[in-house]
Amino acid sequence: MSEPRERLAEGAPERLYTLTDGRARRSARAGVELVTLIVARAEPEPGTRPECAAVLRMCQFPLSVAEISAYLALPVSAVTVLLADLLGNDQVETRAPVPAAALPDPELLQAVMHGLQKL
Repeated sequence: MSEPRERLAEGAPERLYTLTDGRARRSARAGVELVTLIVARAEPEPGTRPECAAVLRMCQFPLSVAEISAYLALPVSAVTVLLADLLGNDQVETRAPVPAAALPDPELLQAVMHGLQKL
């Protein structure tokens, strides 16, 4: 019986070390935070690391760094190092998250919903 991916990532520090080539989170490009959205700009090429290829496949639509970390079952620090590599090769791009001010007012949405229910 195999272990869940979460346990493999947590219990194998040597795997994370080889995955990131021993680099720490500080080497990641500035501006990549948990809520930063990542979008793929390229398809995975032959010989691309499996984790990087997975990021490129899953980010056809914007995903946050936190979501990528959860889907890959890897710590955010390891994901930011992978993203720094992909950003450096122009294989992904970052987008700022939607600011709270740009979101619609919840009271307005509720009023519209009630109006639609009365129809």
